Amino acid sequence: MKRFAALFNALDASTATSAKVEALQRYFAEAPARDAAWAVYFLAGGRPRQLVPTATLVTLAQAVAGIPAWLFDECYQAVGDLAETIAHVLPGAPESAPLGLGAWVEDRLLPLRGAPPELQAERIAAWWQELDATGRFLLTKLIGGGFRVGVSKLLVQRALAAHAGLDAKLVAQRMMGYTDKTARPDEAAYLALIAPPGQAAAADSGQPYPFFLAHALEEAPAEQLEARLGPPADWLVEWKYDGIRAQVVRRAGQVWVWSRGEELVTERFPEVVALAGRWPDGTVVDGEIVVWKDGAPAPFNLLQQRIGRKTLTRQVLAQAPVTFIAYDLLEWQGQDLRGEPQAERRAALEALAADAQVAASGLVLSPRVDAPSWAELAALREESRARGVEGFMLKHARARYGTGRTKAEGTWWKWKIAPLSVDAVLIYAQAGHGRRASVYTDYTFAVWNRAPRDAAEAAAVVEAIARRDPPAADGLQLVAFAKAYSGLTDEEFREVDRVIRATTLEKFGPVRSVKPTLMFELGFEGINRSPRHKSGIAVRFPRMLRIRHDKPLHEADTLQTLQALLGEPPAPHPAGASR
Repeated sequence: MKRFAALFNALDASTATSAKVEALQRYFAEAPARDAAWAVYFLAGGRPRQLVPTATLVTLAQAVAGIPAWLFDECYQAVGDLAETIAHVLPGAPESAPLGLGAWVEDRLLPLRGAPPELQAERIAAWWQELDATGRFLLTKLIGGGFRVGVSKLLVQRALAAHAGLDAKLVAQRMMGYTDKTARPDEAAYLALIAPPGQAAAADSGQPYPFFLAHALEEAPAEQLEARLGPPADWLVEWKYDGIRAQVVRRAGQVWVWSRGEELVTERFPEVVALAGRWPDGTVVDGEIVVWKDGAPAPFNLLQQRIGRKTLTRQVLAQAPVTFIAYDLLEWQGQDLRGEPQAERRAALEALAADAQVAASGLVLSPRVDAPSWAELAALREESRARGVEGFMLKHARARYGTGRTKAEGTWWKWKIAPLSVDAVLIYAQAGHGRRASVYTDYTFAVWNRAPRDAAEAAAVVEAIARRDPPAADGLQLVAFAKAYSGLTDEEFREVDRVIRATTLEKFGPVRSVKPTLMFELGFEGINRSPRHKSGIAVRFPRMLRIRHDKPLHEADTLQTLQALLGEPPAPHPAGASR
């Protein structure tokens, strides 16, 4: 743990990419393979399930530190991070124990899950006494399942490649699935990452390829697109579906389905497994899993509801039937096609789909969209919401299939339609994470349950909230409907943070309720009905577009506005307060 803590400090202390890569290389050169296996897992984004409830850690830290709950809470509010707060309030300890990261995780932490609460508390208190402040911080993060560090998976891959003398693209490919929630890193897995070419995973494994990611294309007039991108004939244009990006791997008579998040999701999509079961061995296809009903893609929330089910019953499968929309062929007859031009890979994909056996499986290709000019493509893009898609994907005909979000192999652009937006009122706030741990950056927003009659009626509701008066069942109310934590600059976040601290009404652990004074324009990609939310509505990928200093609170949007975006007639909302 001491070596891993030193690495964490080195990564946290520097913003220079070269310094981070050098620190990682030093660690991999010195650490035993068992420790390095877990270090790669955590640094690349692997997060095992929470081992102990947060409340248990808080109560235990208060007892060990000998401080009352109110004082711990004040410290937490000042620091903004639970693990860091615990590391600060615990009494001093001797030098860190020599136990390595692998032993800590496998011999101590993993057996903690499911142990009696009394035994969990006894062991954690003893372990805290073996560690210095950084070690305690990391231990608490790992126990709580919230470990994060300022280093990307790409940098980890670069450092491993430099350490082992390998191509970073090969390391990236080998790391696919390394952080899957079912994976358990060990010495053999780590050594396979850094083995010489040809000596790692077996050819018949379900290993996918690293996903090639698109860049967002900024909105621009058609004539500017012509100057920037060249003629549309140089591009393959396809509709952009709103589903789960996936690679379907068919090798050795088996099928594996991998999400873009490198999770193995084969068991969640039996329809896709059945479809790919008719493909020839040595086939890997990139595409999108979507719910398809009545001849069209269904809203993403229906797919999300299915993913959240522990058991796939016949009813669930019938309510949310999925299909796989293919748009790239990465491997054919065991041959890696990623180095071939996009146009040739598309032609090979169309040939695969035309095969009688594959065609019988029901493989669907992402349809190409052809138009002679960017202006005509822009006009077609306006049909996106009616078609149930997000806009266009633009793929250069000569582009190779790269790794991650890069332009080195060619370019993919996502040309999405403008987001939906509403003006909403800030009512709750929570501190952020990492470098924003001491600033309130995670916000909950509300809209009016109906339009206020005038500014005076809205002001009366705000004053009632400030007095903590219960809302009138049939009166004007602010109804929570969305959370967002991105879109503002650092200076804007600091500005809002000052307002939050000055207008706080109540504290609920890390969350503050505030007197409604600020309005924001929120943008989001989609909107759907949701019985799980108090407003009855859920939005997809909400983000803050701007602070509306120019608009009074009584002009914030309403539930009726959201219902109109759903394409529904206005309907009364059942009573339910936002606070």
